[in-house]
Amino acid sequence: MTFDETPGQDRTNRSFLFVLGSSRADGNSEILARAAAEHLPSDIPQRWVDLNRLALSDFQDGRHEDAGRQPDEVEELLRQATVDATDIVIVSPLYWYSLSAQTKRYLDYWSGWLNVPGSDFKERMAGGTLWGVTALAHEEHEVADGLVTSLNHSAAYLGMHFGGVLTGTGSRPGRVRADEQAMTRAKTFFQSETPLARFPYEAEAAVA
Repeated sequence: MTFDETPGQDRTNRSFLFVLGSSRADGNSEILARAAAEHLPSDIPQRWVDLNRLALSDFQDGRHEDAGRQPDEVEELLRQATVDATDIVIVSPLYWYSLSAQTKRYLDYWSGWLNVPGSDFKERMAGGTLWGVTALAHEEHEVADGLVTSLNHSAAYLGMHFGGVLTGTGSRPGRVRADEQAMTRAKTFFQSETPLARFPYEAEAAVA
C-alpha cells in the first residue's frame, strides 16, 4: 500500500491528493504531475497514492443488494484520503481517449461511497477542486476532450470546482520532458482559475 505524503506546515487549509492511475511506474503523466507539484507552495501538504500498488478489488455496485456493506481497510484509507483533501489531482495517461482502468475504478468507488448509509461523501467533496494531468501520444491535445469531459462532469455532480487538465505529449518513457510547452504550463498549472464545474445544460441556462 502506498500513501506517500509530503508534509506541509499548515494542514488547516489546502491539501492535495495526487491519484496516480497508470499501469507503469514513473510514467509520463506522473512526470508531468510531479513537475507541476514542484511549484506548489511548500506549506501545502501533498499526498501521493499509486492505485496500481493498492490491493483494491474491482468495484461492486451493491446499492440495492447490500446496504450494510462495510469497506475493507484499503478502501477506507483511500476514501478517507479522498475526503480529507481539498484538491484532488487525477493523474492518468490517455488510454483509448479516456481514463485508465485503474483511474476509472477509483471513480467508480466514489459511487459506492455516495451510498454508504450515513455517508457524507457528497457534502465533504462539495466545494473542493478536481484537477487532471494526462500524457498522450498525439500532438493534438484536443483528442483528450473525452477525459476532460469525464472529470468536469464528475466535479459538477459533486458540486466541486474544476481546475482543468494539464496535457502533455509523451508515449515513450520520459518523452513528456521534451514537450516544452507542457513543462512550461506545469509551472503555473495549479495557479489557474478553478470555476465551479457545470454540466453543459447548466452553463447554457446561465447564459440564457
